[in-house]
Amino acid sequence: MGFFELATGHWPMLSCPDELAEVLLRAAAGEGRRLTVPEGEPPSLRPFLLEVPERPRARNGRVDLHLPGPGHAHGPWPAVLFVHGGPLPPDLDPAPRDSPLYLGYARYVASLGAVGAVVEHRLHGVTDYSRSADDVTEAVELLRADPRVDPERIALWFFSGAGLLAADWIAAPPEWLRCLALTYPVLAPLPGWGAVAPRFSPTRALRAGGRSLPPLLLTRAGLEIPHIAATVEEFVTAAEETKIPVEIIEVPHGVHGFEIHDPTDESREAVTRAVRTVLAHLGP
Repeated sequence: MGFFELATGHWPMLSCPDELAEVLLRAAAGEGRRLTVPEGEPPSLRPFLLEVPERPRARNGRVDLHLPGPGHAHGPWPAVLFVHGGPLPPDLDPAPRDSPLYLGYARYVASLGAVGAVVEHRLHGVTDYSRSADDVTEAVELLRADPRVDPERIALWFFSGAGLLAADWIAAPPEWLRCLALTYPVLAPLPGWGAVAPRFSPTRALRAGGRSLPPLLLTRAGLEIPHIAATVEEFVTAAEETKIPVEIIEVPHGVHGFEIHDPTDESREAVTRAVRTVLAHLGP
């Protein structure tokens, strides 16, 4: 394997396309240092940073429901719907809802007495946001129709590139939406994402005003990718200017995807605090 160093962010094709093209030409010519791929699991297969017990899981189409176990009152229970990041390839193995990260979050929520649900939405490219938004809406409808779920106590939790999907729920929040959480989110289309419809801008939706929003919770990585960090900063500024409260959990030493890459005490504290904050908004 040839190795090249390129000072860039997560998407070099957006941040420095000319330099990337030069590196690709050099790679095609056989240049670069030779590396041996280390053995071991890829980051996506690393265990969740908290030890949480496995819970009963029910699959309904694109939605997996992880249910509270013994020791909790009988349902209907409040629910948290986790919306994984992207864009991701359609043949990703394991699929996000089967990955340790989202299994861990959903099981943790279930261990505390709420339904932890994960939607398998089809965000495979920047042109897929409309389809993914439809998948999330369908998942919400399936979740609220499930007799084990209290349809009036729902939280939505968006990660990474799925942050753009939060715009619809900020623009027109339903009464049953008790909390909207965002973890290292993308909150405006990134440079080069011209194919993303204007509708998918949480910051623009926030500035539109004129409605009562549910509690907003933002988990911010201190070592975020610069292009993403800029969208988060713009969102926070818009919230301050419109006097819309946003609770922020800072992870000063965390990178994008810190639960996988930085399973530290700081990261565990951030996840624990975020989950318990969301559940507190869902009521007893």
